[in-house]
Amino acid sequence: MRILLASPRGFCAGVDRAIEIVELALARDDRPVYVRHEIVHNRHVVEGLRQKGATFIEEPEDAPDGAVLIYSAHGVSPAVRERAGAKRLATIDATCPLVTKVHNEVRRLVSLGYEIVMIGHAGHVEVEGTMGQAPDSMYLVETVDDVAKLEVRSPKRLGCVTQTTLSVDDTREVKQALAARFPDIVLPKRDDICYATQNRQDAVKELASQADLVLVVGAPASSNSNRLVEVASRRGVPAYLIQDASEIDPVWLEGARCIGITAGASTPDVLVQGVIAWLRERAGDDFQLDSLPLVDEGMQFKLPRELREA
Repeated sequence: MRILLASPRGFCAGVDRAIEIVELALARDDRPVYVRHEIVHNRHVVEGLRQKGATFIEEPEDAPDGAVLIYSAHGVSPAVRERAGAKRLATIDATCPLVTKVHNEVRRLVSLGYEIVMIGHAGHVEVEGTMGQAPDSMYLVETVDDVAKLEVRSPKRLGCVTQTTLSVDDTREVKQALAARFPDIVLPKRDDICYATQNRQDAVKELASQADLVLVVGAPASSNSNRLVEVASRRGVPAYLIQDASEIDPVWLEGARCIGITAGASTPDVLVQGVIAWLRERAGDDFQLDSLPLVDEGMQFKLPRELREA
């Protein structure tokens, strides 16, 4: 059995930053620390922070007046910020800077009189936060079919942004459909798809060219992890999303000589190592561990000012 590890895989700079923000807030503050939504979409990460003292909530009203509230890496709408202000919460923003970039672009386009089409998945917390930047001026589409049905007020004053964790290929197709239907639409100068999402998808494409099976370690709620499964599947390779080694079905391994392993951007490497250990025990002497060439993404985001000063 040959195991081929993707590179890059696992934590991105935005996730590293978000987790560090919670840990620093817990270490420096005597007040209770609350986090709105899961800080990142991974139950193991969330449970580890909960054990250190963080309390996870869904709405600012769930925290007591004057407590510390951390916004998750997915970002929040201005309405959520206003509600936190009404509770006199001491807020710390762990929004990924790449999501913040999309929020800024939404506000810029709206200030110029544009309506905006967002490409994203309905109900995803990042989409809710971005759509909330200008709720009266935004439309959500997920597919090319959605574009065909879309009705806007001002076809000649239309912009576009995307959720950061989508499939690069899917997003390209939807943007092409938007450009065909609305020739004057202002598309992003650069894809809003974040560097980590794109790099992990590129690595899965390489895995799929060599592996008979791809295992993606990630959470069901993780958009970028689900997209990795789709990327492999579209190349004709069976691919499965698992949260840890306990979810591997031995039936999947039948006939697989090379198994590719990757992990979503919010997945700690300890879970990947657990999958490797499970496969090593099963394979016995027939075990070989290889990796794609290591990739240093060279990306690091600054902490919020209040934590840097502390």
